Amino acid sequence: MQYTEAKMGRIFVLRLHDGDHLPDVLEAFAEQKKVSSALCFLVGGMKDKGRVVVGPKNGDVLPVEPMVTLLNGVHEVCGVGTIFLNEEGKPKLHMHASFGRGEKAVTGCVRKGMDVWRIGEVVVLELAGATAERVVDKETGFELLEVQS
Repeated sequence: MQYTEAKMGRIFVLRLHDGDHLPDVLEAFAEQKKVSSALCFLVGGMKDKGRVVVGPKNGDVLPVEPMVTLLNGVHEVCGVGTIFLNEEGKPKLHMHASFGRGEKAVTGCVRKGMDVWRIGEVVVLELAGATAERVVDKETGFELLEVQS
């Protein structure tokens, strides 16, 4: 385990608009506000055809082949994620969310992209002083969090 200590920085409350694209809209906001590390909470709705990463096809095989599912219809969403700078110094969002419609739900990562449907609310809690970045892992291809304590 690695860890870094942080203090609460700025707190941002965002109202996303219909059609705003995740993860792009949160990464662009973080870049504009110079947020290098943060915790993010999301509630709202996502449009039809959002792409959700729902796991690797086989957890024992490298390179990792992600399973992606499309949202079929508008879905309710509740998610949590983090923002940390990547090796190029750009903010990268890692967010997992649950999407529900009717009696069905799917949970996964938003990294493949989706668009807000009417309602998108995000609270961004800046983590001031954290010493961590996302570094590409050569074995998996994932941008893993590397902590400098």
